[in-house]
Amino acid sequence: MAGAGSADRVAAVRRFSRFYTRQIGLLHEGLLGGPLSLTEGRVIYELAQSGATTAARLGAELGLDAGYLSRILRGFEARRLIARRPSETDGRESVLSLTDAGRQAFTAIDSRSREEVGALLARLTEPEQQRLVEALGVAETLLGGERPEPATPYLLRPHQPGDMGWIVHRQGLLYAQEYGWDERFEGLVAEIVGGFIKAFDPRHERCWIAERDGAVIGSVFLVRASDEIAKLRLLYVEPAARGLGIGRRLVDECIRFARRVGYRRMTLWTNDVLTAARTIYQRAGFRLVEEERHHSFGHDLVGQNWELPLFD
Repeated sequence: MAGAGSADRVAAVRRFSRFYTRQIGLLHEGLLGGPLSLTEGRVIYELAQSGATTAARLGAELGLDAGYLSRILRGFEARRLIARRPSETDGRESVLSLTDAGRQAFTAIDSRSREEVGALLARLTEPEQQRLVEALGVAETLLGGERPEPATPYLLRPHQPGDMGWIVHRQGLLYAQEYGWDERFEGLVAEIVGGFIKAFDPRHERCWIAERDGAVIGSVFLVRASDEIAKLRLLYVEPAARGLGIGRRLVDECIRFARRVGYRRMTLWTNDVLTAARTIYQRAGFRLVEEERHHSFGHDLVGQNWELPLFD
């Protein structure tokens, strides 16, 4: 039984809920002033994070009634926001993924959310912002949420316009500074990201961007090599962000996505001088299958091919 004063505490929580709802803008006709409802926005967000999933897993993750979720998904199909394809493992289920229009809807929601929260925080001083973040963390923990570890204050998101230019610039600059590689490496990175954008298949490919305090601090690509083979490419972490486990997390996301999509094997190519990246690959289960000496980017190097079986 609730103790004395519980009614006041319940009223306080409800009062804050109403206050925050007004502040964050969820009382607009649509989510953040857009055409989607709050629940529809949650479904779009989850599909963007998962890449491809089933209605059953989606409903369990969001705690939604199956009938209600089914109506939302039918509406998404009518608006061409999602696509369905038969599951390769269970003929009774379909695999759901966002279409290009669906990813555009997610990007719009994500951008508007960032803008509105940023505007809220802009009213506060730096110490006040820190107090707010700490208080929200306490509330999340007390209510059963999984609070991020203090040592990993970053988020992962899909790529957005402008990210590809950043990747080419930062990798070209960093590898020149740390390894003395010439501009031909920057040209190779530009070719890879250009090809990714031109032929991007969101059902089978993905780019993850690691971001902290609005700044990009890392990235990785997973691309389709064949129906059964995925290729990990261009793993990168900013020097100032190393030690936070970002590289390992990016590789883990690639592996999870590849398994979910149904790839049988992952491959990657690297050079033996990139010892930090090689350590991450080894810990993730990759094994070295081939080495070859080559002269590239102004240096004599040893290229390495690594593989990871995804299913026994």
